[in-house]
Amino acid sequence: MKNLLKDLRRHDHKRYLGGLDLLRYIGPGLLVTVGFIDPGNWASNFAAGSEFGYALLWVVTLSTVMLIILQHNVAHLGIVTGLCLSEAANRYAPRWVARPVLATAVAASVSTSLAEILGGAIALQMLFGFELVCGAVLVTVFVLVMLFTNSYKRIERAIIGFVSIIGLSFIYELFLVDIEWPQALRGWVVPSLPQGSLLVVMSVLGAVVMPHNLFLHSEVVQSREYHKRDDATIRRRLKYEFADTLFSMLVGWAINSAMILLAATTFHREGIPVEELQQAQSLLQPLLGGNAAVIFALALLLAGISSTITSGMAAGSIFAGMFDEPYNIRDTHSQVGVVLSLGLALLLIVFIGDPFRGLLVSQMVLSLQLPFTVFLQVWLTSSPRVMGKYANRRSTTVVLCLLAGLVTVLNLWLLASLIV
Repeated sequence: MKNLLKDLRRHDHKRYLGGLDLLRYIGPGLLVTVGFIDPGNWASNFAAGSEFGYALLWVVTLSTVMLIILQHNVAHLGIVTGLCLSEAANRYAPRWVARPVLATAVAASVSTSLAEILGGAIALQMLFGFELVCGAVLVTVFVLVMLFTNSYKRIERAIIGFVSIIGLSFIYELFLVDIEWPQALRGWVVPSLPQGSLLVVMSVLGAVVMPHNLFLHSEVVQSREYHKRDDATIRRRLKYEFADTLFSMLVGWAINSAMILLAATTFHREGIPVEELQQAQSLLQPLLGGNAAVIFALALLLAGISSTITSGMAAGSIFAGMFDEPYNIRDTHSQVGVVLSLGLALLLIVFIGDPFRGLLVSQMVLSLQLPFTVFLQVWLTSSPRVMGKYANRRSTTVVLCLLAGLVTVLNLWLLASLIV
């Protein structure tokens, strides 16, 4: 009996330690989630909910599944090889392939930073009445200070805090509205295409997988047990990485769903289509009260700041990888990548006369670059030369290629619709 009790206690202790191990691995995926709830997604989600109610919630579910698969795959690259996507491309891909893809990825990171900084500037305009350019300068300076003076662990904790506050903000706002849960549950799992919804569907799907997030995830996932390269450690990291990715993407799914639910139960019910974030905030005040409008703007500000931080980190990782170096904010190449991305984005914001047009152009650049990054990733993770025994199985490669093709078609379709 005593031996049995000892065995049970030992088993419970191991299970408890396993839970603590899982908590230690949570973090890198949440940095990627920030890109899934950036200001561009806010605009798409509020358009979806205000125009079509609960009908397009399934798009968030589908896009989350797509994101889990692709981000999980690129995280494997970082864990197995100890290289980020940029370093792996520089080391294993032909130079005539790697250089153009990485150069365009840097350009795409500038476009990403432009959209994220604009989102933060719009939030500051909502909260304090700042001019967009002034708000953009403040957001950029704050992010640069965060990146250049804080360690990765501190930034990770800050991002987790930001994501938590954003989530709590939407929970608060959902308590203020009356959600028709049977219709919402149906919307999450039953695909439908209401008349005139195709562009919004493509906007939501097309904004999910972004080039900089693929580079970022392969880099930050190495922050866990980075100094250990034995097979047992790699297998453990692969197991916990999936839990981190799954948990983080589900958080993103919940927050994006909350945006659509909020728009559906306020604007759609009143027959008010939303085309700009400023419009959404100003309309929330008479519908839900001043507190809801302020919390909306505060959550947008945190989303803009946190997504700008991660886009800057991604740019530093891409640029450093071109010189076969990992991301390190104390290293010159990483610093140049960060400053290039945020500095050029700010410069473009200063000189563009129409911020909304700037957002559209930034999405076009991402749409054009994405296919090159996604197919490069699939090629690297499917190569035994790169991944050894951890290379993708043939069936996995087929699924990834089909998924990459679908994401590419959606983004190019969105690009064509924006041009027209």
